[in-house]
Amino acid sequence: MWRVRRELVAVKILAAVTCAALGGYWYLSGDVRGVILAVPATLLVGAMALRDLLVPVRLATDASGITVAHGYAGSRHVPWDQIEDIKVDVRTRYGRRSEMLEIDTGDNLHLFSRSDLGASPTEVAAELRRLRAA
Repeated sequence: MWRVRRELVAVKILAAVTCAALGGYWYLSGDVRGVILAVPATLLVGAMALRDLLVPVRLATDASGITVAHGYAGSRHVPWDQIEDIKVDVRTRYGRRSEMLEIDTGDNLHLFSRSDLGASPTEVAAELRRLRAA
């Protein structure tokens, strides 16, 4: 079972509260531009934190297949025989390396980052391939 790290959820909640506090301060001081910036930022970061609270487990496995987070707060079970490919897309940009786990089910492509899984996508892909073969 791979889930979003609790520390990351806490940082998102703290960021949403900070944006809301700044928006309140700017509202009371009459700074309309600050409020225009703070409200969407609060809503966006708050929505991301809420999703992490509602669906902390992004990927889980069992003997019959995998369960992936699907949509905003749902999940979907995919049997092992429907999984066509499991791979890791590695990219380097501006000197920073990023990895994305890609699970191809034919109809859907499920993408997971390190922050979604709380672990290295390369390690998760290796574990999924091992479980799939078993």
